[in-house]
Amino acid sequence: MDEFGPRLPLALVIAIGVALLALLLGAGINASAVVAVGAIAAVLVAGLHPPERGTGESPDTARQHVAGATQAAIDAVDEPILVIAGGHVEAANPAALALLGQHVVGGDVRLAIRHPAAAERLFGTRDDREPVGLVGLGARDQSWEMRVRPLADDRRLVHLVDRTGNRATERMRVDFVANASHELRTPLASLLGFIETLRDEAGEDAAVRERFLKVMNDEARRMQRLIDDLISLSRIEAEKYRPPDQRIDLSAMVPAVRDELAATNPTRGADIMLSIAPDVCVIGDRAQLSQLLHNVMGNAMKYGRAGTPVEISLTHRDTMAALVVRDHGEGVAIEHLPRLTERFYRVDSGRSRALGGTGLGLAIVKHIVERHRGRLDITSVVGDGTTVSVLLPLHGVIKP
Repeated sequence: MDEFGPRLPLALVIAIGVALLALLLGAGINASAVVAVGAIAAVLVAGLHPPERGTGESPDTARQHVAGATQAAIDAVDEPILVIAGGHVEAANPAALALLGQHVVGGDVRLAIRHPAAAERLFGTRDDREPVGLVGLGARDQSWEMRVRPLADDRRLVHLVDRTGNRATERMRVDFVANASHELRTPLASLLGFIETLRDEAGEDAAVRERFLKVMNDEARRMQRLIDDLISLSRIEAEKYRPPDQRIDLSAMVPAVRDELAATNPTRGADIMLSIAPDVCVIGDRAQLSQLLHNVMGNAMKYGRAGTPVEISLTHRDTMAALVVRDHGEGVAIEHLPRLTERFYRVDSGRSRALGGTGLGLAIVKHIVERHRGRLDITSVVGDGTTVSVLLPLHGVIKP
């Protein structure tokens, strides 16, 4: 057996072994892909040396072995990989072909990756190893990170990493900060305006002063509710990966929450109809489950039509506790349903604010359900009302 032939397969085994080792050590898929790419680069550099004298292998045969080994190596990586030489795509793995098109091999890399920042890096003389952000590659809303590494014989290895999820998360964070600022600024502006008015002559009129003070009190309460919800959401997210550890009797908690809500709104409280199975117990966080019930049941009272029933049932469903809350209100159009648990998303902003909503209630419910390893489902029919279903694992099904 010649010396050049077995050397490439051994390098491939080392490359794959290094990637697997990264996975076993908990480095994660992206980290292991980076390790694998580095190993592939080593394979390419090793394979581009000419065969030693006396092996009997021609340069063409050696190059064919290198090409085959290169393709096998990059095919083992799930993320898009290109090998470019002289400004043309010499090799591409299936992930790159799926993203850029089956025609890119052999073509100009500038036509394969149509992005100004990519062209500048791929054809620049500077050996800059910083990744390049490419927005809109593949699809308009996709975001990629391009990494370029030099190889032997002026070849380059191009590695594309999908950062769409990171970009979406950052966009959500920016939107959240903007929405929270707006929601706080509105009542604050009202408070400052009324304070300024009371300082003037309007403050001397007892009736006007009383009316203004009531509005100021309402706006301050609104800010307080919003701040409380923001703190709750932050706390729930911080505890997301810490399983709850209390045994909670939902059969007792639901009527207790009903009594609390009825005390603040006796008219609608009289419309609540309970159907509670005995001994429905879950492992949970008492404060968070109470908040979940207040939000879901409170929404049904607010958005259901006055005088119509608010139907609340709690039953065993296999290994789950099933809470179902139904109102008979205006309902929600189907296109809005997927976004109801987004922070600050409102179907009718004016009505929601008028009823005291902060826009965070269902977002909080969603995070509480996720922390309790449960499931949230919302269905609605326009003109007939909305049904919110919450499934939580029963006590004994999950361990604290």
